[in-house]
Amino acid sequence: MSTSAADLPHRPALLDPAARVDPDAFQAFAEPYRREIQLHCYRMLGSLHDAEDLVQETFLRAWRGIDRFEERASFRNWLYRIATNACLNAIARRRVARRVMPETYGPQADRPPEGKPATEIPWLDPYPDAALDGVADAELGPEARYELHESVQLAFVAAIQHLPSRQRAILLLRDVLGWSAGETAGLLDTTVTSVNSALQRARTTLEQRFPSGQPSAQPAADDRQRALLDRYLRAWEGADLDAFVALLHEDAVLSMPPWPQWYRGRAAIRTFFAWAWQSSNPPARLIPTAANRQPAFALYRRGADEPDYRAYGIWLVTLQDETIAALTGFLNPQLFAAFGLPAVLPSDRDDR
Repeated sequence: MSTSAADLPHRPALLDPAARVDPDAFQAFAEPYRREIQLHCYRMLGSLHDAEDLVQETFLRAWRGIDRFEERASFRNWLYRIATNACLNAIARRRVARRVMPETYGPQADRPPEGKPATEIPWLDPYPDAALDGVADAELGPEARYELHESVQLAFVAAIQHLPSRQRAILLLRDVLGWSAGETAGLLDTTVTSVNSALQRARTTLEQRFPSGQPSAQPAADDRQRALLDRYLRAWEGADLDAFVALLHEDAVLSMPPWPQWYRGRAAIRTFFAWAWQSSNPPARLIPTAANRQPAFALYRRGADEPDYRAYGIWLVTLQDETIAALTGFLNPQLFAAFGLPAVLPSDRDDR
């Protein structure tokens, strides 16, 4: 007898008896849930590194408390309960409760960055598409309002960071995972009335951030957009400023955390790259990847006296028709490992 997608979040999980006494058996039983729990923690926290830490904490808490797991409930839901509360505790310990993007941190800039990047600010992280393997829309409950593609987009994750932590948790459980109000209330040890009230406030906040409606998933790039991305790569690697700017939408936005400066419009972005590329020859190597269900490129740069290219940042590309509407560069080489990318590219390597 087959099980419908709507039944999955509520399905009792028969725990292997060995998993109650053997840590290796427990790990094997819990491991299939790792990626979806990591994604949930990422949406809550806005940080890939913190999400992985919370997954480890969730599994450790689950193992230590395995005697309290009653098989009347779903093992999957039990892990979500532990992970959500661990995330709420982690947010409560933070000096700043939410992670941000430059566009929401300050006004747009009209000159190149000066000084040092603002590494003390809690910037939002990207999420590698490769980590979404095995996390499917079929795992969503019947009350989900967002598809997986929509709920992992950078714009959505950035928007929910503006919600108070419990509202964030309730919106994710109800509208993203499709849990009922009763299940959500049980997880958070509150009432259905409180859950419904918080959910309405969270939805109102998101409607203000998305006045034209909830973000829709970007469709897979078609042939014209793939050609655009190829021209983008070649223009950047060749430092062809005219060709690069010609690909941009007239109101395109450029941001590069941890730099707080961000730029809007072709003219401002042209001015920035004219400054950024003037001392780079060759400026970079770009390797295609994907993040937050968007095209992305891993950027490698080479110093004047260095033979090889070194990891520099992950750049997300937001497409609009046959133009680039936004460029978001996460200038953090430590992200490359999570994307399965090397830290160094030999200068003579041919990746195409």
